[in-house]
Amino acid sequence: MTIAQTSTAYAAPFGELDALTIGTVAVPGQTRYDALVSPWNLAIPVRPAAVLAAHDAQDVVEAVRFAARHGIRVTPQATGHGPMADLTTELLVTTKELDEVVIHPEGWARVGAGVKWLKVVEAAAPYGLAPLSGSITDVGIVGYTTGGGLGPMARTYGLASDKVRAIEVVTGDGELRRVTPTEHPDLFFALRGGKGMLGIVTAIEFDLVRQPRFYGGSLWFDGDDAATVIERWLHWSDDLPELGTTSIALFQLPDMEGVPPMLAGRLTLSVRFVWTGSAEEGERQFAAMRAAAPVILDDVADKPYAAIDSVHTDPLDPTPAYEAGEVLTDFPAEAVDALLALTGPGVASPQILVEVRQLGGAFARPGEHPSAFASRAAAYSLLIVGISEIPGVEDHAAAILDALAPWVGGHRLPNFTFTPEEYVDAYDEVTLARLRRAIRTYDPDGVMTIGGVLA
Repeated sequence: MTIAQTSTAYAAPFGELDALTIGTVAVPGQTRYDALVSPWNLAIPVRPAAVLAAHDAQDVVEAVRFAARHGIRVTPQATGHGPMADLTTELLVTTKELDEVVIHPEGWARVGAGVKWLKVVEAAAPYGLAPLSGSITDVGIVGYTTGGGLGPMARTYGLASDKVRAIEVVTGDGELRRVTPTEHPDLFFALRGGKGMLGIVTAIEFDLVRQPRFYGGSLWFDGDDAATVIERWLHWSDDLPELGTTSIALFQLPDMEGVPPMLAGRLTLSVRFVWTGSAEEGERQFAAMRAAAPVILDDVADKPYAAIDSVHTDPLDPTPAYEAGEVLTDFPAEAVDALLALTGPGVASPQILVEVRQLGGAFARPGEHPSAFASRAAAYSLLIVGISEIPGVEDHAAAILDALAPWVGGHRLPNFTFTPEEYVDAYDEVTLARLRRAIRTYDPDGVMTIGGVLA
């Protein structure tokens, strides 16, 4: 394939990069470009001057060194679930092809940067093991984990980043490093919670947990009962042991193929639940929620860990989504009233999903090794998802955030940041100072785009 020798936007000879690497280099107008740059969220315009689909770690090294020579910045993209359009304008390096998966039966895994959670879930299951995967196993491991990794078992086991043993990363100075608690500990701190701030991860190793099964899923109520159910959920979850992790979500699901008829075209409320102890105890713990109001769909049961996606029921297909979020210090009755006034029964809300997750438990406790994740004090997380093409969806999301402002506090979850400005808000001043020091050490020329946000 002939690569344009010079980018009109950045005057970089991408033909040189093509000659140095095994993977595919593409620029706008070429056949593979759109497929390589397209993220999961189709509403985000990812249009870099060039993209490299790295074949191996050495390709990543060559890309970072090329960028340094020609004065351009690099943005990593693993599986495309967390892009920011403002940060993907120059060279995008995608690591989708780094697909190594190795399960060690004694309880840990090694994966390449392009691997999604589903492969690890399936590979670990025969050993009775499970990873701390996300709310959907179609999400990539690296972006999720380097952003902390808040999953459906977080109150029991903490964050995915707390389970990391080692990270292999090409830092902004063009060096491939193996990073552990004892090798480059400052980098080990920064990579776990700092997202792609300092380099491009090529492989990651992490501990698994012995969790062959769980008791959980989603329990659905009519939207008219939302106030009653949420009140019960708040009192019930206050006393929930750490073996349980739960959230609620208001849904406005369209009447389309794949949506159960009893949920389509109406406001519903889903109570999500994961119990990591015995199914018998989980059923006893959840009985109070089953009695909260008439149930329209009950999918809470004893399940293999491979069924973990049934808890949050997130969509698989790429979607043009508008997303917003915050963390909350509390979620009292007044906050519930403010939320339902904009999203509850009788309200024409344009949002498909409005979710509140209870945090605390193991999530709130620091891991064995310090990390850049600075949101542990949050009591709840709030996530709003709408279809970007629906008129007024952004203004409505802003109104929800304004209504809940009295209870907003603390630092954002790195994986729930959607603009560069929000990204900075994910860290306290001490953590920001440590991150900036690491950037000066490992990316002195400012090659990594995300690191430039902190400059």
